[in-house]
Amino acid sequence: MKRTMGRSGMEASAIGMGCWAIGGVAFRGEVPIGWGEVDDTESSEAIRAALDLGVTLFDTADVYGAGHSERVLGGALGSDRSRVIIATKFSNQFDEATKQVEGSSAEADYIRRACEASLHRLGTDYIDLYQFHAGGYPIESADEVVATLESLVDAGKIRAYGWSTDDPARARAFAAGPHCSAVQFQLNVLNDNAGMIATCEELSLAGLNRGPLAMGLLSGKYTRESVLPENDVRGPKAPGWMKYFTDGRPSAEFMQRLDSVREILTADGRSLAQGALGWLLGRSETTFPIPGFRTVAQVTENAGVLQHGPLSPAQMGQIAELLQ
Repeated sequence: MKRTMGRSGMEASAIGMGCWAIGGVAFRGEVPIGWGEVDDTESSEAIRAALDLGVTLFDTADVYGAGHSERVLGGALGSDRSRVIIATKFSNQFDEATKQVEGSSAEADYIRRACEASLHRLGTDYIDLYQFHAGGYPIESADEVVATLESLVDAGKIRAYGWSTDDPARARAFAAGPHCSAVQFQLNVLNDNAGMIATCEELSLAGLNRGPLAMGLLSGKYTRESVLPENDVRGPKAPGWMKYFTDGRPSAEFMQRLDSVREILTADGRSLAQGALGWLLGRSETTFPIPGFRTVAQVTENAGVLQHGPLSPAQMGQIAELLQ
């Protein structure tokens, strides 16, 4: 099951794999922005398994694991790099040695340096989709960032670009650029985002769906009694934007929403995760869910939605009524 990524003409599998978790630990001060310790061998095997299962879209960022995610992804793809679409992001300044995020920048010179650094870590000479990772950047300055990105397209460093933002106005500002092809935003069955969906459909942009499994709630792995460790971005020291987990535990509000639709999501032999991803594929033809992973088993389960396909219109309607 494949889809075209917006105006770029690039074709990719209808779901991608999100590479945040395989980056491992990283911090902004004392606040964790990673998912804890990782096994790089397992991460590489999971990437190879995704390829074998038909996944051709991998989404990462330079800041994930302070560069580590890009290195693992590039190493695992190896000579198969040309088979896939690599999406990565820029704007965060960090120290690879200390794993600390130290600031952000959207200056033209910084963007060019960040692009070269990502190319090096990924072991490639071009990036398919380069995404601005500063969701709240002033919209009045967006055209300067677009101009820099267009220059990177002209130089053959990137093929297309987009903005990781949940603001339709910011997406629209970026879409004025000829090679803007995507926007990445929060979307899952428990947390719809009608404004961003409408913007993607209107402007012919691919919508990469951040948080498609609600940071793991929709994986079926967690109960109301689950407790996440302190070095996990969902743990007791989680950043303020983390709404799916509170004090290191699954949010009672979101768990209640999940319970109301669990039976529909798991119909037709789907796992909970496959049902949640099927909802995203049914939500719009522009969507590309990018569930995170750490293991081969997770990749295998998530990629199973490529065979199941979208939820039916009837199932979509039932879920809409229950969550209204």
